[in-house]
Amino acid sequence: MSEAAEPHIGSGAAAARGGAVAFIFVTILLDMFALGLIMPILPKLVESFVSNDTASAARIFGLFGTAWALMQFFFSPILGGLSDRFGRRPVVLLSNFGLALDYVLMALAPSLTWLFVGRVISGITSASVSTAFAYIADITPQERRAAVFGKVGAAFGAGFIIGPAVGGLLGGFDPRLPFWVAAALSFANALYGLLILPESLPPDRRSPFRWKSANPLGALNLLRSNPTLARLSLVNFIAQLAHVVLPSTFVLYATYRYGWDTRTVGLTLAIVGVCAMAVQGAGIGPIVKCVGERRALLIGLGSGALGFLIFGLAPSGPSFWIGIPVMALWGVAGAATQALTTRLVAADQQGQLQGATSSVQSVSQLLGPFLFTLTFAYFIGAQAPLHLPGAPFLLAAALLSLALLLAARTIATMRS
Repeated sequence: MSEAAEPHIGSGAAAARGGAVAFIFVTILLDMFALGLIMPILPKLVESFVSNDTASAARIFGLFGTAWALMQFFFSPILGGLSDRFGRRPVVLLSNFGLALDYVLMALAPSLTWLFVGRVISGITSASVSTAFAYIADITPQERRAAVFGKVGAAFGAGFIIGPAVGGLLGGFDPRLPFWVAAALSFANALYGLLILPESLPPDRRSPFRWKSANPLGALNLLRSNPTLARLSLVNFIAQLAHVVLPSTFVLYATYRYGWDTRTVGLTLAIVGVCAMAVQGAGIGPIVKCVGERRALLIGLGSGALGFLIFGLAPSGPSFWIGIPVMALWGVAGAATQALTTRLVAADQQGQLQGATSSVQSVSQLLGPFLFTLTFAYFIGAQAPLHLPGAPFLLAAALLSLALLLAARTIATMRS
């Protein structure tokens, strides 16, 4: 096992570290908020380019999503490797400036082709999230990483709760306005970092950039370099695959089974986000401190499996809501996994690790929508041997149970 050196960001380490964590939190929050701003508007903008043909718009929008995920898959390890070579600060700042320019491009896009180009660029620049997590690993002692990862992860939930609501409101005035606001936020974030953000990776802890380890397949070699790291990465992949069931089928499922309208669906998503934020922002630190990272991983995976089981079997809307706080505890597992994996690589490989992890997650985002939407379609169709609308959630529960079993065996190996 490779142990990372103690975090170092120069003089005034404690104050600088706190300010840097705050900046990374704000960076991810604003990135996710900007992404959320355009979520309710982008499908409508695509539709406007195809004469409001909803079926064609759906197919094109699916292509946009696939392109975005592919860019994440290819560029996450590249940006991670560049951050190991040149430091985290330039990669994070250039990505923020790149996002700002990209949103301007999409705001001005005169055709679907230019909008598609903008979405591709967005996938590349958004891949810097892995560098942000590597920054946290640089400046945070190992025993506190799970708690800090959890707090930073809460920014994802906050951005996706607030962003779509504000984006829908702004889009009512002008469908291009959310893109301009997203550009302004990204640009302001980049300027703030230019003035505030210190470098977290000193020159003596950097490593050469190598294409063989920066490409997605080469990045997987790092995950295979340690048996424990490989098993934890497999656990993470299965868990991320299970997570895709929510964005891919929740709206269809809730509308079909419970007859919810848009307002109820939105309210439920907001409750999911608030519960997730509460766990990630305030719950992970005390839980990990009480039971340790390894048991926290098992508790999180078990809670996620139980939550999905409740979702899939719930006969009514109120019974579905019971599963939301249970599901929220799943957030403990993600932070614990990240903390455990950062212990297994050297300080000059944290960027590669986060890039490789992001690529693995991108694969789950490519496979998951097909897996869960086809499962849902089959089990509500006439050809199904059993009418089971909750089948996608039951499949996700089974996947998390498998991840729980693998994690338990991995932890047993770590203890031996």
